[in-house]
Amino acid sequence: MKHFIFLLVSLFLLGGAHAQTITSPDKNLILKFELTSAGRPSYQLTYKNKPVVKPSLLGIEVANGPSFVEGFTISNSETTTVNDSWEPVYGEQKTIKNNYTELVVTLTQKAQKDRFIKIRFRLFNDGLGFRYEFPTQNGLTYFIIKEEQTEVNLAGDHKIFWMPGDYDTNEYPYTTSKFSEIPSLQKKATIQITAQQPIAAPSVQTPAMLKSADGLYINLHEAALINYPALQYEVDAKNLKLKSHLVPDAIGNKGYMQTPAQSPWRTIIVSDKATDILASKTILNLNTPTEYKDVSWIKPMKYMGVWWEYFVGKSSWAYSTATNVKLTDDFSTFKPNGRHGATTENVKRYIDFASEHGIEGLLVEGWNIGWEDWIGNWKEDVFDFVTPYPDFNVKGLYAYAKAKNVKLIMHHETSGAATNYERHLDRAFEFMNENGYPAVKTGYVGSIIPRGEHHDGQMMVNHYIHVAKRAADYKIMVNSHEAVRPTGLHRTYPNWFAQESARGTEFEAMGGLAPEHSTILPFTRMMGGPMDYTPGIFQTELSKNGFGHNGRVNTTLVKQLAYYVTMYSPLQMAADLPENYAKYPDAFQFIKDVALDWDDTYVLEAEPGDYVTTARKAKGKNEWYIGGITDENPRTATVNFSFLPKGKKYIATLYADGPQASYDKNPQSYTIRKVLVTSKSVLKQGLASSGGVAISVKEGSKDEMKGLKNL
Repeated sequence: MKHFIFLLVSLFLLGGAHAQTITSPDKNLILKFELTSAGRPSYQLTYKNKPVVKPSLLGIEVANGPSFVEGFTISNSETTTVNDSWEPVYGEQKTIKNNYTELVVTLTQKAQKDRFIKIRFRLFNDGLGFRYEFPTQNGLTYFIIKEEQTEVNLAGDHKIFWMPGDYDTNEYPYTTSKFSEIPSLQKKATIQITAQQPIAAPSVQTPAMLKSADGLYINLHEAALINYPALQYEVDAKNLKLKSHLVPDAIGNKGYMQTPAQSPWRTIIVSDKATDILASKTILNLNTPTEYKDVSWIKPMKYMGVWWEYFVGKSSWAYSTATNVKLTDDFSTFKPNGRHGATTENVKRYIDFASEHGIEGLLVEGWNIGWEDWIGNWKEDVFDFVTPYPDFNVKGLYAYAKAKNVKLIMHHETSGAATNYERHLDRAFEFMNENGYPAVKTGYVGSIIPRGEHHDGQMMVNHYIHVAKRAADYKIMVNSHEAVRPTGLHRTYPNWFAQESARGTEFEAMGGLAPEHSTILPFTRMMGGPMDYTPGIFQTELSKNGFGHNGRVNTTLVKQLAYYVTMYSPLQMAADLPENYAKYPDAFQFIKDVALDWDDTYVLEAEPGDYVTTARKAKGKNEWYIGGITDENPRTATVNFSFLPKGKKYIATLYADGPQASYDKNPQSYTIRKVLVTSKSVLKQGLASSGGVAISVKEGSKDEMKGLKNL
């Protein structure tokens, strides 16, 4: 580890507004910080001499006292250069480089009895992170944030991939437009969603992805969201300006702070190559290392689920025909609806299939009492998380799954009632330990209780972290759905190993996802962390399942395979019905083979909204997996195998769209072939409309290679 510390000028003269400048280690990014004539903090950022952020103001508005906005002088500044590396518990790389230049500026308000704050900037080769810090001092202990005054003044009317600002949902479709067009498109973009609270002013959520006319890619997000509300940005289209807008609580305040305290990092990832945006580890680097003493129990998992059958109309979460139930009711006296999915018999069928094909986990939703009236009633005592329906044998299924080397995955839907969940949390986790559940999928569908709080406010941010930390005490892994979007906290809390927090595969059964959606997600939602996208749908024409659903999954079958590489997660679901996998066993082999944890990742080509091609090396193995996807436009993907070790041949199994394949007319058309590849090989592979390519590369014996052609 190398740390070079340089103390710059201390104790600037009163009223000093000296500019401070730092450069990234590779000298491409330059950050300039200064005070305005009114003593307001301001920063600007350039990349290769191109403006990224024009002079933009910083500050914190306080509700119960003087604000941290103006009247500052610089009383101290310090720069540090750090160049080290670390190894994550799991991830896209075995080793992550952490190289940045840091500037810490201490700002004093003389008019407030020398009250001071610090602003800490870290400039990496691929972007900037900065945060506000509030040291303990006389006259500053508790304060309430009214609003954060962080600005991002853009250098042009950039193309932007965005969803409208909202306090409660991250599940809007993405809109692509010019920045200046956001106000005119805001109403159209704000479609109806369960539990939503759109921001009235033109606004966007983070992560937001922008591209300038001169070829700069700019990603805006945050890192290490702890004890603070989520960041959104209001849009000033006329002046090409973004201004922070924090999610409020039930009475309109934004955050309750006690010193010493700090904000999350505000992140601006920048490059002239789209592939560099996807390769960035700045957000992870800005999060703190885990304090867990033992992480040996945290393991990536591949799983199936009694889940998709609910969305295609085969069965229901609820057990009975009742519509008004209480947890104290005797559910054995209720009339079964005849469509319950989580029955002992049905779960055993899934266990048998998972066991036969080496799938380690099985999620079961709808196993516990309360689903009859779980949604839309703002009901607090909705689930107890330990009482099964009469037709679900907890002990018997635990024993059956264990004998077949399958682990059941728990489901804790809260219906947004965080208070109810916290009351039951320890008993629910004890129940999981007693019955062999290593992981839980949590859900927060519906309006939050305490009533008036929001999914992305400070209280719920702390709730999600509390659940993750308490789960770690029981050695339980957490996959949260409908939670605040991730900000790299899987480094600090590695058992919180996946999230949804965007439109995933379930929306394919609720009107469908645009073919471009999955080419935008890596540049937006997934910048903050792994996504439980739930891929693997082979029967994309849902009517052919025979349960009355006439929708369509807007991809080819092969694009679904490619998602296991392009959509990183240590938790990957084979989401389709077992009978659909049985129809395509040769394609299902890729899902069985593909790794979950990686030594290295190579983003081969990418353009937000158009295409992504990614290669990864399996952790501890000489195996590589490649996935390439496109939007609605057919294209030719280029796979350069230069990441392979030199001087050796490998067997590549290519899963490709068929010559006549398309997502809307011929989605199940695919080909599979084996060829020999080396580090000098280059593949030009056609992708169908909303199609893909998936490739496994493995070592082979002479006999296995015999007869195979070179690529």
